[in-house]
Amino acid sequence: MTAHAIAFAPIGQGTRSEQIVERLSNAIVSGLLHADEQLPNENELSRLMGVSPVTMREALNTLRARQLIDTRRGRNGGSFVCVVPVEMMLQRHPLHLATSGDLADLGELHCAVISHSAKLAALRSTPDEHLRLTQQIGLFEAATAPQARAQADMRCLLMLASHSQSARLANQELAIQAEWAPLVAALYQDAAVHADIVDGYFLLLTALRDGDDARSGALAQDLINTLTDHLLEYKLRIAATPPSPNIHADR
Repeated sequence: MTAHAIAFAPIGQGTRSEQIVERLSNAIVSGLLHADEQLPNENELSRLMGVSPVTMREALNTLRARQLIDTRRGRNGGSFVCVVPVEMMLQRHPLHLATSGDLADLGELHCAVISHSAKLAALRSTPDEHLRLTQQIGLFEAATAPQARAQADMRCLLMLASHSQSARLANQELAIQAEWAPLVAALYQDAAVHADIVDGYFLLLTALRDGDDARSGALAQDLINTLTDHLLEYKLRIAATPPSPNIHADR
């Protein structure tokens, strides 16, 4: 359910239809929402994302025009995620569209939230919560597909934020994940990156169990800094990949 919690979380102020399009486009192109997956109905999406049905309808129409979702009629009909061609994934992937400055800024914000969450969790979390986090880290370690790894990672981070016993920190982490999750899914194609982050989580878990708030905060910061560095490196690699001449931007 975490993928849905991230993709369909309430959006902020601004041009809401465009924000919805960006959020769901990123979730689809990155694989957070899978091909042929059925979206919640229009009214449910409106409720989840905190917008009017008219605004949601406008956003869904844009996603259809971009061939990211399609509508199927009949008893089991609704809006479904389209299969996204590899060329389109490269062109529209959020890592391709984001600037290096954007990525660094997002990483700094994420560091601040997760580091402070870890410090508080070291002081406030219980043995039962340590056990649940251990189990979730185990699921992250066992995941093999990039999207499954990304989703398991997001669950670990959300659990860590919730163990801070701060609703504001947990809500801020969920909001950040709307941007973060589609980005890191690309990194988890690399088994070495996945293994590094798993090791980092187990070190963090030891510090949490020991009640060492300073070390917990530092290790949590290291986790996010490591991923941010990988994102910036990956950004440079895909920037060097020329787009296919047969793929054109939407008009």
